[in-house]
Amino acid sequence: MRLFIFVCIALLLPGAEAFPQSIFRTIVRDAVSAEPLPGVNIIFIGTNIGAATDDSGYAEVKNIPDGNYNILFSYIGYEKKELALTFPSEAEVIELRLEPEAEEIEEISVTSTRGSRLIDDEPTRVEVIAGEEIDEKISMDPSNISMMLNESTGIQVQQTSASSVNNSFRIQGLEGRYTQLLKDGFPLYTGFSGSLSISQILPLDLRQIEIIKGSSSTLYGGGAIAGLINLVSKIPQEEKDLSFLLNMTSALGVDASGFYSQKFDDYGLSVFVSSNTQRAYDNNDDNFSDLPGIERYTVNPKFYFYLSEKTSLEVGGALMIEDRLGGSIPLIRGDEDSVYTYTEENSTDRASSIFCFDHRFDESRSLTIKNSIGYFDREIILPDYSFNGKQVSSFTEMSYSSSSDGSDWLFGLNLLTDDFSDNSAAAKKRDYSDLTSGVFVQNTLDINEGVILESGLRTDYNKDYGWFILPRVSLLVKFSGSLTSRVGGGLGYKIPDIFTEDAEELAFRNVLPLNKDEVEAERSYGINFDVNYRTILFDELTFSVNQLFFYTRINDPAVLLSVETPPVVYEYSTLPGHFDTRGAETNIKFTYDHYKLFIGYTYVDARTHVGENVTEFTLTPEHRLGIVLIYEKHSDFRIGLEGYYTGSQKLSTGESTRDYWINGLMIEKRFGKISLFLNFENFLDTRQSKFGPMYTGSPSNPEFVEIYAPTDGRIINGGVKLNL
Repeated sequence: MRLFIFVCIALLLPGAEAFPQSIFRTIVRDAVSAEPLPGVNIIFIGTNIGAATDDSGYAEVKNIPDGNYNILFSYIGYEKKELALTFPSEAEVIELRLEPEAEEIEEISVTSTRGSRLIDDEPTRVEVIAGEEIDEKISMDPSNISMMLNESTGIQVQQTSASSVNNSFRIQGLEGRYTQLLKDGFPLYTGFSGSLSISQILPLDLRQIEIIKGSSSTLYGGGAIAGLINLVSKIPQEEKDLSFLLNMTSALGVDASGFYSQKFDDYGLSVFVSSNTQRAYDNNDDNFSDLPGIERYTVNPKFYFYLSEKTSLEVGGALMIEDRLGGSIPLIRGDEDSVYTYTEENSTDRASSIFCFDHRFDESRSLTIKNSIGYFDREIILPDYSFNGKQVSSFTEMSYSSSSDGSDWLFGLNLLTDDFSDNSAAAKKRDYSDLTSGVFVQNTLDINEGVILESGLRTDYNKDYGWFILPRVSLLVKFSGSLTSRVGGGLGYKIPDIFTEDAEELAFRNVLPLNKDEVEAERSYGINFDVNYRTILFDELTFSVNQLFFYTRINDPAVLLSVETPPVVYEYSTLPGHFDTRGAETNIKFTYDHYKLFIGYTYVDARTHVGENVTEFTLTPEHRLGIVLIYEKHSDFRIGLEGYYTGSQKLSTGESTRDYWINGLMIEKRFGKISLFLNFENFLDTRQSKFGPMYTGSPSNPEFVEIYAPTDGRIINGGVKLNL
């Protein structure tokens, strides 16, 4: 018996060699650059055997039973590749190269950082709303960029007028006056001209929108305490770009836009034209407009001259005129009414010119000279009051850049002027003239393959407030191809003016001129830190997450206070304390086949500190959440479902508002060069009038409540886009 058992064991032990174990070794590289790819998923199809490459692109799989296998290699942004192997294999280390996917070949470069690097190699954290997403948002609202910004994580669009629907925007809880809004790097929306800006800028001619959150004053001077938003226009290509859009809404709005651009041998041009009309619309039947009547016309021509292979010149301009009338619906419609007599009219003329000369000495050195001039004229007419002002501003800059051996340098100097004339009947005119000059230097240094440092220093001089020294630093660390992190911070400042959200809500009525001898310049410092991770799950699902933490403090903020001497007037003074805002942003993206899921969450804790007294910012939700699910077949069909949650907010009375959801559904179908779209915005009809009355007092002299939720409610729009 023992002999039998011994023989069986002896037979079984050699039998293990009937199932021998092998080792698979590989190095995976980029097919174009030959650089190793870390984090590549390797799956033996039909088994649970697999691995992922390390930072050197190397992976090793042990204990592979002999046999025939199909091995799948997958990595975000690259085409999948299968390899058929039989084990045991004679190959010691197999080198494999993955091809970039067609959609990823056109990598995103950013202009707001003033460098020439791709976004993945830029130490300053930049968020980009790219062309495809812009095209999607155009189908939802082609009349302005308000929705596009409001649906971006960390940005809140704040309505400042119930009847005229004027809007401002906030980044991380801070008012719009602390953010620079640029067009192709030109500050065309400063001071008074920032009024109504995002309500009047159209998206059809935009290539992308670049957003930098946190202090950016070193890059563009004062005003960029909360960050900057740069609207980047489409530029002519050799292939003609001709597109048209026609949109109509259930709220009686019509939008018609056209864009053309093309590059020829030694010149190029682009032209954008638009007509936007909106009839006064009352969604809650209270006889006051929830959308004002609007008539707006816009034309933006640009010319590009390619003087040589190394020299180019860009000149262009923009012209916009708009009439906006809100208030009593009976009166707007021309009916005789002795009760509803309140209206609010805004007439706006906006014009600007740009000039940009660029010369490259060689592949690494270039000189750029830029200039813009802006003109803005706005008149506000109320039943017993009017305000009219004109602003002329200019921006001139010369910069020199060079790069060599992993180090990029930028040197520059600029000059900004801002002149405002108060043409209203106010007893005390609010005219001002401002001049600021500055010099700056920035360096981006590749410390090694995985660490890039960007540092900068600006010195500005303002004729009224003196000198400002503004350092900034950002660091990018690439732990692997899947995991990166950025940390950055800097100082900022803001020259005070009267054009704030508080004054806008008053239509500048009884707002006294700014006393620059008593109101100090606002100064700030801020820091942000983020981590970005991306991978492939279950061999089919791509996943990426970006987690941002931020903090900004503003010392000596200028605030508008009422003076209790009849009649009540308002004046700006320096708060004996500070503002600060801290919080976090989370952005998550899943992609599976034709499906994309985006989740964005923002937490903001924004407070005013005066001694021991700490109060929350008004109309600033602590929690905001956005969820967007899209099914898309490129050049064929797109359907998107979205939901946005806004948490409770504090009113100036100290009361808390209720939270709410806004939902939307968008469908778009493409037939060759024609796209048909239909959008159901806010289809659950969430609006503030459902939560309470929109005004107190009499219809002839209403006092509108603070706006914290949508006023227009459900709107359905649809139309056609032509790309010829």
